[in-house]
Amino acid sequence: MNRHIAFDRLHNFRDLGGYHTDDGRTVRWGRLYRSDSLAKLHGDDWDRFQELGARTVIDLRYPWEIAAKGRVPHSDAFTYHNLSIEHRPYDQADIDPGLDVARFLADRYAEVAHDGVKELRQALEVIAADGNTPVVFHCASGKDRTGLLAALVLILLGVAEDDIVEDFALTELATDRLIADWTTANPDRTLNWPGYGRAPADVMRFFLADLAAAYGSVHSYLTGRIGVGDDLTDALRARLLTH
Repeated sequence: MNRHIAFDRLHNFRDLGGYHTDDGRTVRWGRLYRSDSLAKLHGDDWDRFQELGARTVIDLRYPWEIAAKGRVPHSDAFTYHNLSIEHRPYDQADIDPGLDVARFLADRYAEVAHDGVKELRQALEVIAADGNTPVVFHCASGKDRTGLLAALVLILLGVAEDDIVEDFALTELATDRLIADWTTANPDRTLNWPGYGRAPADVMRFFLADLAAAYGSVHSYLTGRIGVGDDLTDALRARLLTH
């Protein structure tokens, strides 16, 4: 199945539907989308996006990223939330080329999971409360912050870890275009880190294993650290799963 929805300027817009859950249900198609920056929406892309009927957009970037790069065009058709889940910025283009991609990124995800508890909880609540209309969440490349939130949502829905890892790694199909975008935007810089734009499966495997080691299980992290209770889990499942 093809999860990618084609846009001219968005390279990593995907539907999270279709995954099977541990209670025999399926994640609904057309309810929850993940993407790279919606600030790139213009012209035909903007028309295509509006046709999806999204009523909620969650922007996971820093406010300073939004100030520099813009945000999704304003529309009365949807509510916009800026929930910056990352609190320790770093420049992926200028990382030591000798650092292992999977281990380095998994460690950064662990920082987000620790620092961004408040914003992650808010994002889950927004997704759960939206009713029956589509939600889109995104960061810059739709890879790291977006991938982390997607993983946590899918875990709460009861999707198998192998499927979560596979979904994360689909960003690899967009890597070349993400690099091309960076090169165009930074003509005077050199891309030093070979991991830029990459999403190898081991990043997510390491991250989930690290959470389980630190908290006993990923579910224990969600319930104990983020404070996800049965009400929130039930609301997510009622909204996003088939019955």
